[in-house]
Order: sequence, then structure tokens, then C-alpha cells
Amino acid sequence: MIRKILLCAFALLLALSVLQTNAQTTKSPDPSGVTTGSTADVTAVKPGAPTATELSDQVGKNKVAINMVWLLITGFLVFFMQAGFALVETGLTRAKNVAHTMAMNLFVYPAGAIGFFVCGFAIMFGGVGALGTLGGYDGLNQEVSIHLFGHAFGLFGTKGFFMNGIYDVGVLGFFVFQMVFMDAAATIPTGAMAERWKFASFAISGVIIGGLIYPIYGNWVWGGGWLAQLGTNFGLGHGHLDFAGSSVVHLTGGVLAFVGAKMIGPRVGKYNKNGTPNAIPGHNIPVAVLGTLILAFGWFGFNSGSTFAGTDLRFSVVAFNTMIASCGGTIAATIWIWFVRGTKPDVSMMCNGLLAGLVAITAPCAFVSPMGGLIIGLISGILVVEATFFVEKKMKIDDPVGAIAVHGVNGIWGVLALGLFADGTYGDGLNGIKGNVVGLFYGDNGGQFVAEFIGAATNLIFIGVAGWLMFKLLDVVIGNRVKPEVELEGLDLPEMGIDGYSGIKMDKNAETPLSR
Repeated sequence: MIRKILLCAFALLLALSVLQTNAQTTKSPDPSGVTTGSTADVTAVKPGAPTATELSDQVGKNKVAINMVWLLITGFLVFFMQAGFALVETGLTRAKNVAHTMAMNLFVYPAGAIGFFVCGFAIMFGGVGALGTLGGYDGLNQEVSIHLFGHAFGLFGTKGFFMNGIYDVGVLGFFVFQMVFMDAAATIPTGAMAERWKFASFAISGVIIGGLIYPIYGNWVWGGGWLAQLGTNFGLGHGHLDFAGSSVVHLTGGVLAFVGAKMIGPRVGKYNKNGTPNAIPGHNIPVAVLGTLILAFGWFGFNSGSTFAGTDLRFSVVAFNTMIASCGGTIAATIWIWFVRGTKPDVSMMCNGLLAGLVAITAPCAFVSPMGGLIIGLISGILVVEATFFVEKKMKIDDPVGAIAVHGVNGIWGVLALGLFADGTYGDGLNGIKGNVVGLFYGDNGGQFVAEFIGAATNLIFIGVAGWLMFKLLDVVIGNRVKPEVELEGLDLPEMGIDGYSGIKMDKNAETPLSR
């Protein structure tokens, strides 16, 4: 019986196939894709063939559509980096704080987004001008400036609070892309302050970072503010350039991590009475490695998407430099920790070496040659190892994941490397300056390097002071640090009401070393 049913079903399918084959069609199948898409796909205002103007309009619309799809897809990749941050930070911290660390990496996204929506986007991009690659909308045109020495210095934008008055497809796509960049910066302190930071303090800080601190500095660099104007005002190259965020995103996050970790103090048991540090190993290295690889994957969107245009083929150079620098950072960090600073190829340092290379190449990725990208990555790998030891042993700052060394130190190196290695093959017209971007090693008089130095120094000062004020205010109002007994027990139950690893019996005391 079953055999007869199967035979009947097969015969029916065969008959349908024959009927479909013999049916009359107006267009032949196109298995190669060569003939798909023609004048017939252009929407004509009047019946008949489209006019030349309609055809050219369609070409323009297609170009903007390509750019917008590119921007959003790469933005989605950047958002996926949030999973990478969560896994890296959770893997490099202790099992008794899993739910708390994961919760911070989850909640920083909506907390920062609300701040960015309410006022952050307006402050950062409210005066940026026309969005050339996304349709040319020019409603973001109000920048508050001061006039000194005969020059205008942009301070912050004022168009787009609550996204009012800028209901435009290009602007909203641009918001999505820029919001996930802000999210990356706001996430960085959660690693440096992990395992002792009150969730309430963290949550409020996310809103403040997304709404005020990150956007103000971001305006100065990416919103047409005074750091971007160093070229037009003082002849310093193209002004402070940061293609995808070594200073705007990573140095900002690194400085906030430094200030926050310094103010909140080390974890219980981290330092002995004589100041020597004790190791507090992460509980899940495989998770940390997986998170690192997710970050590396998302970083292709982070850097390449910053062309804002799928029609700007320079994005392939950006992608290559992103890859080669991360490999250089991994190799250099592995060799340095293995043969210079230790005796084993530390896995966690491999991870941070890869991330250091990515942070360092983020600013110069569009402006340097493949060899320049490799050199920048190799140097970053050494820097991250040395900075990690210096922060932990000399400065006595407890940074469980190495965020200060990865994002702070290599954020500085990234923008300075741009001023050194830019090879003059890209960047014509950036920040209103004619000609491509040239670094010190390629014949520049040093103006571009000086602009990069000023931008990095400004970040250290402004973000440092703003971060200190924020953490100080939060400490007075609600407190930044949990009680010692909560820290010893683990933050999961006291802070989050649930264990990260339910049903697993853990020796929580053994996870905290005894100070001597």
C-alpha cells in the first residue's frame, strides 16, 4: 500500500513538472544572472519606456541603496561584537560572577542606546552636514562653535534630539551604525571593573556614556568639531583623523576603564601587603577564545563599514589591513610573553594580542599599505604585553581582562601610527583638505602626526576628567562597589538574583586568593 502511494505521488510530481516546463513564459530562466535586471525594472512615471532622467535617477538610487545596505550589514556585524565582548569578559573572570558579567554586557546595549537616542546622536552628529554617500540629506546642520584667533571651533551639535525633525532613511541608517560603535566604547569599562561593580552604578553609567561623554569627544573628531578642523584652521594635515575609532571608540573606552578601575580599587585578594599581585585566573578560557574570534569577525564590519559606502572599493584594503594587523598582534604577543616575559605561550595573552592588533589598526586601516598594517600589528602585540604588566605591577590597577592595555594603550598607538604610516594613496578631501593623507614616514612635514597627537592627548584629558566626575557622582549617590562579603560570595545571587551556573556546586572561596 505504501509503495503504491509513493508511486502515485512521484507520478503526480512528474506531471506537474512537465506542465510547468510547457507553460508559456514571457521571460526565460537566467541561471547565470547575466540577463536579470534591465530597463524594464526601472519605474517609469508614464507608461512606456523610462526617460533618460528616470534611468539616471535609478542609477543614483541604486548607488545609495548599495551604500545603505553595506552600512547596515556592517553595522549588524559590529552589533554581533557585543557577544564577543560578553564571552571574552566572562571567560576571563570567575565562575561565581558569570550572570553579573553577562548581564552588564547585555544591558549596556539598551542603556547606551537610550542615552544616544535622547541626546547623544544630536550632540555628536547634529552639525555634521550632508550625508553624501547616503542620499545627501543635509538637515544635520547645527553645530555650536566658539570663535578664537579668527577661527571657528566646533563643540557639539544641536540637531536631532530624540531624532526629532530628521526622519530620513539615510539618517536612521547612519544612527544604527553609529549607535553600535558607541555601544563598543561603553562596554569596555565593564571588563576592567568586573567582579566588584554594582549593577545599578554600571547601568546609569551606560546612559551617561552614550548620552554625553562619548558623543562630545566623538563630535570633535567625526562630527566636524574642532579636532577635525585642525587641518583647515592650523594646517595640521587633514586634522585629527580616526577612520574607524582607535581614539573615538577604543581610547575613550580604555580611559574610562582606567579611571573606573583605579577608583573602584582591586578585587579582594589581588594584591599582597607588599604590593605584589596574585593571579586570579579566568574560569573558562575556551569561552574567552571564542569571544575573541567573534570580535575579530565583527571587526571586519567595524573597519570596512566606516567607508560608509559599498561603492568605495577601498574597503578591501581596509579588510586586508584589519586581518594582517590582528595576525601580527597575535604573533608578537605570543612570542613576547613566551620568550621575553615568561616561559609559556599564554592563551589569554594571545587573545589580547589579537585584539590589540585590531584596536591599533582601526584608525589607520584605510590609509596604510599592507606592510604598514603588519608593522602596526606587530608593535601592538608587544605593547599589550608590556602595558598589561605595567598597569598591574607598577600602577597597582586591577584590570581582569586587560582592557586598559588593549583598548587604551593601543588606541593611542593606533592614531599615532596613522600619523606615521599613512602612505598618501587615500583620503583626498577628508575634513575639507585637498590631497591624500600622508604620514611622517612618507614625506609629511609632521602636521598629520601632530594632529593625531593632539587628538589622543585631548581624549586622555577630557575623557579622564569626565569619567572621574561620572564615577565620583555615582559613588556618592549609590556607590560603585559591592560589599566585601558580596564579592567573596560572588555577585550573581546578591546582585542578579540567579546563579550563572545553576545546579553546579562550586568552591567559591577557592576562586579568591588569600593576600599575604
